[in-house]
Amino acid sequence: MTLPQPPKLVLDEFIGTALSATPAELHPLFESFRTLYTRKLWHQLTKKLFEFFNHPLSHPYRVEVFERFVRDFEGKINQLRLAEMGVIVAKDIDNPQVHLTFLTSLSSRIDTKQSQEASVLLLASIAHAKLLYGDLEGTRSDMDAAQKLLDTLENVDNGVNAAYYSVSADYFKAKAEYAPYYKNSLLYLACVDIERDMLPEERLARAHDLSISALLGDTIYNFGELLMHPILDSLNGTQHEWLKKLLFTFNEGSIGKFEALAPLFPKEPILQENYAFLRQKICLMALIEAVFKRNANNRTMSFQTIAEETRLPVNEVEHLVMKALSLKLIKGSLDQVDAKAQITWVQPRVLSREQIGGLAKRLEEWVGKLNQVEERIAPEVLAQGS
Repeated sequence: MTLPQPPKLVLDEFIGTALSATPAELHPLFESFRTLYTRKLWHQLTKKLFEFFNHPLSHPYRVEVFERFVRDFEGKINQLRLAEMGVIVAKDIDNPQVHLTFLTSLSSRIDTKQSQEASVLLLASIAHAKLLYGDLEGTRSDMDAAQKLLDTLENVDNGVNAAYYSVSADYFKAKAEYAPYYKNSLLYLACVDIERDMLPEERLARAHDLSISALLGDTIYNFGELLMHPILDSLNGTQHEWLKKLLFTFNEGSIGKFEALAPLFPKEPILQENYAFLRQKICLMALIEAVFKRNANNRTMSFQTIAEETRLPVNEVEHLVMKALSLKLIKGSLDQVDAKAQITWVQPRVLSREQIGGLAKRLEEWVGKLNQVEERIAPEVLAQGS
């Protein structure tokens, strides 16, 4: 399906028709269009067009203005700004096939070599359109093409990056691939102002989906970036607020708090279905916390101690430690004869207030020991110096 070629622009006729068919609030913009087009002030005209496309009363007229007016001089304006206009206009095309055809047609008129960012933006938008009606293969193909272009660019516009990471996150959500969704969703958030660019319901949905992906991602054991992100505040005062508590519970490795929150899991059936995995994950987090709490010179732990910290039977401890080693959550070795684990390193992560308090206490103890050493050797140093 192809869109019909727009008729040649007759400026006065176009403006006259627009003034008779649109609300009075939009008339000053159309008068500006006439003046700026006549004077060939393309940059200023571009700014006025964005003012129009972002006006709440412009929705019924966006497609016609773009097709009848903008297309006449689209080669004379910044191609990224042209692509951004096209993405805005496409949102008002309800028919999925026409929506896709509109974006594909615009993309074909963009010179990729001259404006790679515009091409990436349109590829991401086309991928999103395909995703909406279930063409996962087509979505992935366009994502890969966009990624290939992005890899050659530096200082990419935030809006372009946001479009790519947004569709990537949605694609992996559709495929229920939690870790890639988590990564791309956080990258998307890094490119937008959540207060300005996202509606409250969008922030809530994103915070919910990120929480679920963090919990169910089989390679995600460090929630630091999410725990520090203001997007999580969107859960406050909602039916999903307990998910935020659950994330902090995992970060602390608190099995007691995990068990207290477990009765809420039926509210999220996917968590209930994956209870066994979540139980193993909290045990791994408890192991990390148990190691972290110990001084660096006191990290040889018996299987019995680990069993107590993780609330596991002793005969399951070895498997747990091996799992932690394979996931690179810790480094060290196992002594199966003496039933001990020697831990030499633990994965860094964001600390809760309680954990920071524990760390401060250990630092105080360390300073105290340094003072004792200083008091013991000071007389010897003074004697040597005299």
